[in-house]
Amino acid sequence: MNQQQIAIPLLTPLLPDRMAIMPYLEQIDSSRQYSNFGPLNTALESRLAALFQQHTSHSLHVTTVSNATQGLELALSSLGLPPKSKVVVPALTFVASLTAIIRAGHIPVVADIDPNSWLITPEVAMEVASKSGAQAVLAVAAFGQPLDTHSWSDLQSSTGLRVLIDAAGAFGSQWVESPDIPVVYSMHATKALAAGEGGMVVSGDADLNAHIKQLSNFGINLDANVGFPVGHLSFVGSNAKLSEYHAAVAHASLDQWDMQVQRRQDVYRPYRQSLELACGDALQWQAGVPVTAPTMLCVRMKAEARQCLERVCQHQKIATRRWYQPLLHQNSDFIQMIRQVTPVAEAIASGLIGLPFSPYMTSAEIDRVVAAVRLAVDATD
Repeated sequence: MNQQQIAIPLLTPLLPDRMAIMPYLEQIDSSRQYSNFGPLNTALESRLAALFQQHTSHSLHVTTVSNATQGLELALSSLGLPPKSKVVVPALTFVASLTAIIRAGHIPVVADIDPNSWLITPEVAMEVASKSGAQAVLAVAAFGQPLDTHSWSDLQSSTGLRVLIDAAGAFGSQWVESPDIPVVYSMHATKALAAGEGGMVVSGDADLNAHIKQLSNFGINLDANVGFPVGHLSFVGSNAKLSEYHAAVAHASLDQWDMQVQRRQDVYRPYRQSLELACGDALQWQAGVPVTAPTMLCVRMKAEARQCLERVCQHQKIATRRWYQPLLHQNSDFIQMIRQVTPVAEAIASGLIGLPFSPYMTSAEIDRVVAAVRLAVDATD
């Protein structure tokens, strides 16, 4: 019987179908502009800015980029930090947070996290910065759990530490209430607002966003009013522009946003409730506000239970993943970074596991996963 069961994948992206995208493709055919800040891209930035504007009284600006990693690199390059500045980053995050710091010409200082939220906090960042001499913090909204931009703004104001938030997977949950804290989002296929690939930087600093936009076009000056020749290279940037085709998909995803949120919640809520009912305190969950548009389901359990679960799932063709491991500081010694002591992150990571989640999961698939988790918990209790 098991051999005939369909494998349950870890993630299945939810993107608009070709009919939803078609009206925007027709606009591309009409404009004949395919990249270089085309009309669809401009309209997308305006739509996104209006959405973010609903959550703050401050003016906000949106700059799209080809992907969130490029957004992080360009945003870090726009903070005005001296070369080789030390930048605090949490141990528990995707490697793009680390590589963006390095590629921007700085040195990562890998720090510990809060035991309940699994996120770096202003208090942790301040302590690490005071010991290491760091000049900036790349805070991360891990697993889509939003950060309090007001508390990070307070830290920036009181210490002079520059703060940037990596909210790659937190669109719809992470808002930009404090205009002085830039936030970077991903529009990768696996994210909540999916364009296939892409990203955006949102902040209340018009000059910062304008600089990021210029850097995304190699650093070429396009403004005749800055006292610098148009077409000349004024900064060393990259080719990080969002294409009109990806903007088309993003528009169609925005059109379906409310429906997509509902579909994700309709799977996530009963799924989590079933896991909690079956396993109780054997599973620990990330503390914080409910994520608006969840894209993954990650839990913490005993290390031996995780190992058992991985064996069970492999046998039953259920995909799992150890998010985000190895921890940043456990990567190769050839990668330049400053490694702090991280007992909390290591303890959490020892039992952290990502379970299958997508808006397409059926009740039968959820039941199979829950039964596998319960089996592993009971076997190691």
